[in-house]
Amino acid sequence: MTEISVRMIEALAEIAPEQWDSVANPEGAPFDPFLSWNFLQALEQSGCASEETGWGPRHLLAEDSHGKLVGVLPLYVKSHSYGEYVFDHAFADALHRAGGEYYPKLLTAVPFTPVTGRRILAGDPAIRRALIAAAKSVAGQWGVSGWNVLFANEAERVELAQNSVTERLDIQFVWENRGYGSYDDFLGDLASRKRKGLRKERQTAQDGLEIVQLTGSALSEEHWDVFFACYQDTGARKWGTPYLNREFFQLIHERLADRVLMVMARRDGQWIASALNFIGGDALYGRYWGCLEGHDSLHFELCYHQAVDYAIAHGLSRVEAGAQGHHKLARGYRPRAVGSSHFLTHEGLAAAVGRFLQRERHAVTAEIGALDADSPFRKDG
Repeated sequence: MTEISVRMIEALAEIAPEQWDSVANPEGAPFDPFLSWNFLQALEQSGCASEETGWGPRHLLAEDSHGKLVGVLPLYVKSHSYGEYVFDHAFADALHRAGGEYYPKLLTAVPFTPVTGRRILAGDPAIRRALIAAAKSVAGQWGVSGWNVLFANEAERVELAQNSVTERLDIQFVWENRGYGSYDDFLGDLASRKRKGLRKERQTAQDGLEIVQLTGSALSEEHWDVFFACYQDTGARKWGTPYLNREFFQLIHERLADRVLMVMARRDGQWIASALNFIGGDALYGRYWGCLEGHDSLHFELCYHQAVDYAIAHGLSRVEAGAQGHHKLARGYRPRAVGSSHFLTHEGLAAAVGRFLQRERHAVTAEIGALDADSPFRKDG
């Protein structure tokens, strides 16, 4: 194989979109909107992922001896752990009490996006190993606490573990399409009482409202303005200051409208709620929701039931509804393992974290089994 070299860039604007996308979303692989240049660069251009917000871009590019791009690794220098949806504050506290500093750290992730996918963006195993080795080397040379990889798929988590990057497990709830032709087909897989409950919930949510699904050219500035007001309201009530600004969503509208599904509710001609989804090659990804006016069960309808409707109608294999939310279980979303991977440069911390994560993995696996046993699906299979 030809010699591989790895270099670093400090902004995605330094590389052409078609170059990045040739390895981030290669031909033949299901499209991942969150790995696209258009999405990641919009985060940088809007200032959402920047040095000022604690997300300093330091992406790694792997090139062959002819200078051809053959792999990339999204990489950020983090000065905090916000916007990650993987909670490592206990690691930071332990290292601080031992006299060390946890921040800055290196992070491979899609900022503010707890969605499982590819993270080491190269097909050739040798190139992947080179990118992993380069990230670990940078962590050591820069004297940071380590390198963390968030929401890599299972195959990559195994690969990283084989390269001394320890796996951590968590749970998300995923709706899986078993070849349903309609929402009623899906309901037919549920226990009778659960089936009736969801029908009643949908009737309650839709009562007196007009609910629409919008994508591509059907989306207007008005829709985005309403969505952003909803997003800010939810963010203010849950987290304080939302991570994303209006400029980011404007760039998404300009670049990725065909990959956006906006589900909106209107009462008496006025928009009152909105949910934003991204459309992947084989999945629908629920991201943000908010309402300007309360309505019983509307959150469940816009975020979960409408997403299932869309996935069935368009032959998508699953709906990933984001982090947390045990209430998703009753709506046919099943518990599935997701994970992160951690390479820590402090030997003592690495050993302690390794022991903790081993126990945690057993507990998470047991919880997935218990939750799945309590799912609304018929027990007769």
